[in-house]
Parts: sequence; C-alpha cells; structure tokens
Amino acid sequence: MAVLLQATHLIKRFGDVAAVNDVSFGLEAGTCFGLLGPNGAGKTTIIEMLEGITDADDGEIRYRNKPVGADFRNDAGIMFQSTALQDYMTVREALQMFGSFYPRTTPIDELIDTCSLGEFLDRDSRKLSGGQRQRLLLATALVNDPQVVFLDEPTTGLDPQARRNLWALVKRIRAQGKTILLTTHYMEEAYELCDEIAIMDHGKIITRGSPKTLLAEHFDEVVLRLPRADIPGDPAQLPLPVTLHEEEETVEILSRDINTTIRILLDHDISLAGLQIRPRTLEDLFLALTGEELRA
Repeated sequence: MAVLLQATHLIKRFGDVAAVNDVSFGLEAGTCFGLLGPNGAGKTTIIEMLEGITDADDGEIRYRNKPVGADFRNDAGIMFQSTALQDYMTVREALQMFGSFYPRTTPIDELIDTCSLGEFLDRDSRKLSGGQRQRLLLATALVNDPQVVFLDEPTTGLDPQARRNLWALVKRIRAQGKTILLTTHYMEEAYELCDEIAIMDHGKIITRGSPKTLLAEHFDEVVLRLPRADIPGDPAQLPLPVTLHEEEETVEILSRDINTTIRILLDHDISLAGLQIRPRTLEDLFLALTGEELRA
C-alpha cells in the first residue's frame, strides 16, 4: 500500500529540550495510524508539524512523495482537541462557514449523513451535547473532502455511548478511503480503530506496529485477577508472579499456563468464585513501555 504522508528524521527543540527527537514514520493511504504516548511525549508537536502549524527544526515531511506545500492544507482535515465555535451559530451555519474557507467542499447533505447531524441541524451550537459537538467538529474536519484527516483526542470527555458512536463514524470515513492520524489516551480506542500504532516517549518512537502484532511480540501470558479478600495470608508467598493493587483491593497473577496456575490456587485453598481472566491489552503494553508514574 502506498505511503501518502511521510515524516523523516523530524526534530523539534524548545530551548534545550528535544520535544521530538529523530522521529520517522509513514501513513499508508486508506489506513488509520495511531500516535500514542504519555503527556509530554511529543505527540502534539509532531501533529502540529505534520499539519503545518509548527515548523520542524530538522527533517522532512512529504505528501504524495513531494515536499509538503501550501496545497496540502486543502487536502488535510483537522479536528483539534478543542475548537471554539461562534456563539449563536447553528450547526448548518457552522458547516457553511467552514466550507467557505476552501476551494473544494464536501456537499453539506453528505456531511449531515456521514456524521449523523440531521436531528440537530438547526440547533444553536451552544446547546449541543458533548457527543453532538464532537460529531459537528468531525464534520468541519471533513468539509473540504480531505485525503488526510487529523483527529487529536476526538473522544476525550465523552461518555461510553457517545465515544462508541464516534468510533463508528471514524470507521465510516476510513471505509470511504480517507487516511487518518489519530491521537488518543484510550487504549481500547486505539485497538478498535487503528491499523497501526506508534508509542512515543521522551520525543522518540519506542515501538510501532499493528496492535495485535505488538501484543504478540511483547506478551505470551494472560492475567488472572482475584479479590484480595479471597487470598488468605500474604499473596507474595504464593509460588506465582503476583502483583497486589492495594487501592483496588485486587491481586493480579501473570500466567502462561492457566491450568497449572489454577491448580496452585486451589492447593492453597483460594476461592475462585471471584476469579477473572483477561488477555493482555494495549494498556498493559503502554504502561510496560512508558512506566506508571504520573506525568505533568
């Protein structure tokens, strides 16, 4: 599959800090690429360079194998983390206003259908729910019929139902052949939407690949989860790799052989009534690679 947008050896410094330190990756046409990382990892800086908002100190960005120029802005759609909308403007008027900024536009009826805006098309934008507002902002990012769509944490603050509704819309626009660059702090979202992800930390990409491939490369065990109250004595005395989560009052056990692990638990008179078994997830991988300490 052809690479539509390519970043090569990008560097961006702020004083003595290298916010982005020799980062290279490409977005294949028609795919969703996820950029993940803790706060301060450099994700936003990279996106701003790709969008043309910030200049790189070094490196190159190419679109369709040519240096990015002013024409790229007509081919790019951007959904920022936060966008201010004009007061007293209806959804329909917002779409018309954003469309007036571009020489090429998507028909409004098509945007209304794609982003499910019909029920509140004539509503004041100030009176939209969180999910409705995000659908409108997604529509404004699609108003110029872009080839590349930047979605910067599009579901932050949404309830689970609104988040999954937006996932369905993202899948819909990807099915239309759009190329998507997504940043998110929701690992389930990245797993659900992304064909490929890159995890960043301290300005560098530390791993990259499809979610399933990365999980298979890093983990070969499952997680058994038990209530702390069901384990008599000290969990650390079990002949198993045990992690105690005191704030949740749970115990997690990593196992490559579930049958043997369960036999050991039964041999130690541990009730399995509250046992939960889950596979390793992108959140496990994210924490294993970037650490669990709080970032500013």
